[in-house]
Amino acid sequence: MPEVITYFVAKGTVLAFDFGLARIGVAVGEAELATVHPLTTIKTVANDERFAQIAQLIKLWQPSALVVGLPTHADGSDDEATALCRRFGNRLHGRFHLPVYWVDERWTSVIAESLLSEASVYGKKRKEVLDQVAAQAILTTFFSNGSIVAKLNV
Repeated sequence: MPEVITYFVAKGTVLAFDFGLARIGVAVGEAELATVHPLTTIKTVANDERFAQIAQLIKLWQPSALVVGLPTHADGSDDEATALCRRFGNRLHGRFHLPVYWVDERWTSVIAESLLSEASVYGKKRKEVLDQVAAQAILTTFFSNGSIVAKLNV
């Protein structure tokens, strides 16, 4: 499936996802203000339950676009999780008919860990919010790049 570089400045609410096999971190942001907040962590591994929870979030927040973190190796080449994240993004687009944008998430876990350390969040609480803070970092990157990223072209 081809991807094109699209120059797009998002308007309205945007939901971002840090996809993982065990958990999906979710963050929400407002494009005009470039404000971003961690929202929730989806902790189920059953796809039907995951997408049901995402559907509830989409109904509640009414986003104009979705952003998915795309993991790669440090050199930018695909890693084991890249194809899974692309599949997740394709499913989001197919189910919810919203534009899906990719953001390089190579360093978002490091950023999330640093933010949580600065906030003195450790132990069990840290694990509970790490993925949603990583999603926050993904969406912050999307907004700080002027929302100029590779757009899923389906």
